[in-house]
Amino acid sequence: MRKIEHIGIAVNSLKVSNALFEKLFGQPPYKEEEVASEGVKTSFFMNGPNKIELLEATNPESPIAKFIEKKGEGIHHIAFDVNNINEEIIRLKKEGFVVLNEIPKKGADNKLVAFLHPKGTNGVLIELCQEIK
Repeated sequence: MRKIEHIGIAVNSLKVSNALFEKLFGQPPYKEEEVASEGVKTSFFMNGPNKIELLEATNPESPIAKFIEKKGEGIHHIAFDVNNINEEIIRLKKEGFVVLNEIPKKGADNKLVAFLHPKGTNGVLIELCQEIK
């Protein structure tokens, strides 16, 4: 893992939260997109070298909707940039981590993604991200 790629925050409303984070960072999101396969709309903000992803559920069965129902709005995951997501999945499985999706899937912001189960990572959902080239 090379660096923190972004921090994901689950929100009830992108419109409301985008306005809040625009005030916080003094600039609008640089990107908004929907990931239909995950039932989510996202927006991304840059703050210096750091990236924040806001996530709004598009249906009540999406992981974000379920997260907000259980825990309310807040930090949903921490994503780490990796060179080779397939090699990282193999390495982390050998280390005993539970990988939620062993075959990486297309995520937001031109990334292949895979997640580690939070039960094995002190309650934090970890996302692995590799830029699609």
